[in-house]
Amino acid sequence: MNNSARTFAPHDSLEGQVAVITGGNGAIGAATARRAAHLGARVVLLQRTPPQKSQALLASLPGSGHFAVAASVTDSAALARAAEEVQSRTGGTSILVNAAGFTQPVPAADLDGLTDDLIDSIFATTWRGTFAAIRAFAPQLKRSQDGLVVNVSSIAALSGMGSNLAYAAAKAGVDALTKALAKTLAPTVRVVAVSPGVVDTAFVAGRDADFNARVGATIPLRRVGMADDVAAAIVACATSLRYATGSIFVVDGGRGLG
Repeated sequence: MNNSARTFAPHDSLEGQVAVITGGNGAIGAATARRAAHLGARVVLLQRTPPQKSQALLASLPGSGHFAVAASVTDSAALARAAEEVQSRTGGTSILVNAAGFTQPVPAADLDGLTDDLIDSIFATTWRGTFAAIRAFAPQLKRSQDGLVVNVSSIAALSGMGSNLAYAAAKAGVDALTKALAKTLAPTVRVVAVSPGVVDTAFVAGRDADFNARVGATIPLRRVGMADDVAAAIVACATSLRYATGSIFVVDGGRGLG
């Protein structure tokens, strides 16, 4: 495609697009799958668990041809096989959403509580896993001539505070990766990140309804985020925010304003 022909015009539909979502059976991944499918995308859930674990979610999605592939983002060989399967079954993906991740609450002052094993696990999933998924699907994204990567980051990357210091540092690394690859994969692939604040999911252990109500009262928009708030921002990157790359879109209800 000639560069002068790249209009990056907004899309009202994702018809004909294939969206691969890592961490696809998590709350944000599932919400993103619903929104993408509603707009006509064919959805592929990439998850550590067997594909059967997502059958109910897949069956609930509008459209057809959706499927799940078992692969951990910490296993590059499995990611390569998953990419081959997606290529074979769909002809190639044009949207990759990196929503896989995990964390464990450790107070910032508890230096001994942040063990080497936990640090390594968080970085392996959050940073290396994001990079490895992009590496595996980059050839397909490039061939589409209009590829998109959306990395799910966190406002912890900006504040330095979150569930634990390793998580904040790993997400800061995801932001740096987003900016670097936005430069190197352009113009055929755009790379952006969406940064949630506190979200009402089971992602962080111990954050119950009381926690959400207490924290929500301190946020300018007066509630914590929902998984669908994040999913809406992710899908907007594919539809409305098309003349953007390297951007970090904060979706936190104003929590990061202090």
